[in-house]
Amino acid sequence: MKIFVTGGAGYIGSHAVIVLAEAGHEILVYDNLCNGHEKSVLYGRLVKGDLADAELLNKTLADFKPDAVIHFAAFIQVGESVLKPLKYYRNNVINSMNLLEAMQKNNINNILYSSTAAVYGIPEKIPVDENAPMRPINPYGASKIMIEQVLSDLAASSDFHYATLRYFNVAGADPQCRVGQKYRESTHLITRALKTAKGEIKKLSIFGTDYPTPDGTCIRDYIHVADLADAHLMALNHLIKTKENLIMNCGYGHGFSVREVIGAARKVTGINFDTEETGRRAGDAINLVADSAKLRNITGWKPRYDDLEFIIKTAWEWERKIRK
Repeated sequence: MKIFVTGGAGYIGSHAVIVLAEAGHEILVYDNLCNGHEKSVLYGRLVKGDLADAELLNKTLADFKPDAVIHFAAFIQVGESVLKPLKYYRNNVINSMNLLEAMQKNNINNILYSSTAAVYGIPEKIPVDENAPMRPINPYGASKIMIEQVLSDLAASSDFHYATLRYFNVAGADPQCRVGQKYRESTHLITRALKTAKGEIKKLSIFGTDYPTPDGTCIRDYIHVADLADAHLMALNHLIKTKENLIMNCGYGHGFSVREVIGAARKVTGINFDTEETGRRAGDAINLVADSAKLRNITGWKPRYDDLEFIIKTAWEWERKIRK
């Protein structure tokens, strides 16, 4: 297939491009490189472009004529979304609408959409399944819900098909150390822990120690980015084959607290880096763990890297590789 990948130069997108290309698909990456990196695109062709540029977007789709679109491009920092909600609604909602309109103009009717566990807000039940109420507590989660609704409405009104993947906490790096996380200002816990171990950050902040969890810190379901990339390939294959519109969680079904992640990072690196306890961070949920039975049962997805220390090990190898 010919696949158009927005945000394919970013963290998750670059890993997915590897999996898709190595499965034999032809890739065109469309990325403005505000958070992505040209060198992270290991396969296919890169067009440097913004989804706000309707003319370039439409021309690129018309020329490439993809069979499907995978839409990664988005702003994803929860804390920033609370402080700058308009930035998130403009990019994650309006620019996604631009993409969907360009797809309609060019008769492209299949999309795989990157969503998030942030749509659930503070879940009433753990693990969270796809039928849980959507009650986001930050603009990032709200922006993703809006496009999920648009996709549903498009599918109801036309010959349009979508699969939405709701990510839990994505971590790690390509096991072959070809690509990894290169955010200019990462807010991801594992990456910040490793940067603290490297000495790039003086102390790792623990945001909130009074949550109703066993050790007082937030709990998250950490999924290896390569497993998530596999999930995209399998979900896309199912979508193209069946035209079934689906929403599926992507996670392992168990979580680790902030303190547990810090302990594992210290063990993997062999460095007893410093931490500091501070207040809760706006927009953070207490506990987010996925029920991913739907993804497993429908697509046959079987994770290969469900091991916290392995996840951290691959991220650590990548961090040491990119050390300046």
